[in-house]
Amino acid sequence: MTTDPDFTLRPVLRIDFPPEQRLGHGKMRLLELIRETGSISAAGRAMGMSYRRAWLLVDEMNRMFSRPVVESQRGGKQGGGAEVSAFGAELLSRFRAMERRFAALAAEDLDWLERNRRAIS
Repeated sequence: MTTDPDFTLRPVLRIDFPPEQRLGHGKMRLLELIRETGSISAAGRAMGMSYRRAWLLVDEMNRMFSRPVVESQRGGKQGGGAEVSAFGAELLSRFRAMERRFAALAAEDLDWLERNRRAIS
């Protein structure tokens, strides 16, 4: 069995919102990068996606909730930019806390799966 940490089993939290919206690791990572860079474009590039794709994901998150997750400013002399709103920061914090609790609850079962899975060649 491999001991490479990149191959460690880990649960993935995804929350489905009806009718077909989802909130998961990718959108949360995008929020973290927007917070770090102040830019939807730069955050998207860091994740290997186009500005359009990143903007569509931000727009979807903003439509999922009663308050904005990301607030953006159009380009121009100041160059535009984006910031994660206070609500978005709380959403990110709560999602990461749910992930930690989920992982802690599943730890024993994940250990069992790890002990019983086939070795990677």
